[in-house]
Amino acid sequence: MESSIPKISTVLKTLLRSDFTTQWRNRRAVILTLIVPIIILTTWKPFVAQLGGPFVLSNSITIGLVAIGLMGYSTSIARDRDKGIFQRLRVAPISSWSIMTSRLLVQMAMILMVTTAVFIAGSSYDQVTLTPAGYIVTYLTAVVGGALYLSIGQMIVGRIQNPETVNSTVRLVYFVFIMVGMFGQFSTNAELHNIVHWSPYGTVKTILASGMEPAKWDNDASMALLVTLGYTIVCAVLGIKWFKWNTK
Repeated sequence: MESSIPKISTVLKTLLRSDFTTQWRNRRAVILTLIVPIIILTTWKPFVAQLGGPFVLSNSITIGLVAIGLMGYSTSIARDRDKGIFQRLRVAPISSWSIMTSRLLVQMAMILMVTTAVFIAGSSYDQVTLTPAGYIVTYLTAVVGGALYLSIGQMIVGRIQNPETVNSTVRLVYFVFIMVGMFGQFSTNAELHNIVHWSPYGTVKTILASGMEPAKWDNDASMALLVTLGYTIVCAVLGIKWFKWNTK
């Protein structure tokens, strides 16, 4: 008796439906992911006149991307791995890459959602609007920046097996990124400012801010983009290398 192997499109459609349903059931976490960038956006309104709209919007989006990659993606992967969901999926006649592709596509949808929410809030509350090209380039840079934080989350969940340890680790890393990234850029210490500028937080914020004003894209933004891609490749390679489908 021959076993029928489902088409890749059918498998992905089924996995996406399941993953989006799970995301909807965890909508409280989704709401929290959306709220934090909006809070930063509204509380930093005075900086719009001083430092410009792109500065405030880019920081808000970056914070949302950090939350998606660390608090969302890595914790969900660690939880499902601990429950044996991945093991059961791998028994089915589907490829491993399709399982992870579905998860990543859901997170990409979250990235677009957070970016859109910040745009809407920025336009309605801070009166910050961009050109059509600015919106398009910012969406693209948000995907690039989001990929970096997803790769960092993958690296953490690949290196650490225990879901509780993963949860505590990503919370600590999230806190460090937010505190150092947000407030380090205001430091008068040139060395600290330079470190923050070329950190994962700083490079993502730079390409987002530059993407909002494509006409002002300069060499610094291009270097930040290259560094962001470099961070992403290194973290993704390590995350894939270390990742195990079960906790044993």
